[in-house]
Amino acid sequence: MSKDDIVQIKVGRHSVGMMGLQQVMAEMAHDFAAKPDDEVKSELLKRLSGRNYIPGAAKKSYGDAFLREFKKHLGAPAPEDTPGGLEIKVLGPGCAQCDRLERELMEILAELELPADIEHVRDIKEIGKYGVMGTPALLINGEVKCVGSVPPKSRVIQWLTDMQE
Repeated sequence: MSKDDIVQIKVGRHSVGMMGLQQVMAEMAHDFAAKPDDEVKSELLKRLSGRNYIPGAAKKSYGDAFLREFKKHLGAPAPEDTPGGLEIKVLGPGCAQCDRLERELMEILAELELPADIEHVRDIKEIGKYGVMGTPALLINGEVKCVGSVPPKSRVIQWLTDMQE
């Protein structure tokens, strides 16, 4: 991954895009694998805050999320946060249509100011577990909403607002 790659992580109840996270974790993996959690959090915050907006009031939440992602990067057990709001999954191997659906979802969620956990499932075996026969596929709170196409923005907005009620 390049330093400009954006990775979605859960910070508290929200999914947040972080620039350069994978690169920073790769750089730190060897030297910080055995360091105390507080030292790892501090270094991750220091390295990532230069390229990403991290609100002062949320530094602890970001530090906890960075530490969780770092532990996963190292292959160590890391408990997941329980998501709040909507849980959205885009199923697809990373083709142009799948990536477009993910981008459009993030734009819509930002416009509507809805909290959501977005995950892009790219592993074909994992996709098969959902029982869909085409990609991209969209799941909202475990319910399959579309398969094989990128739905119109108006339809996605309707689905998201219906799920909030």
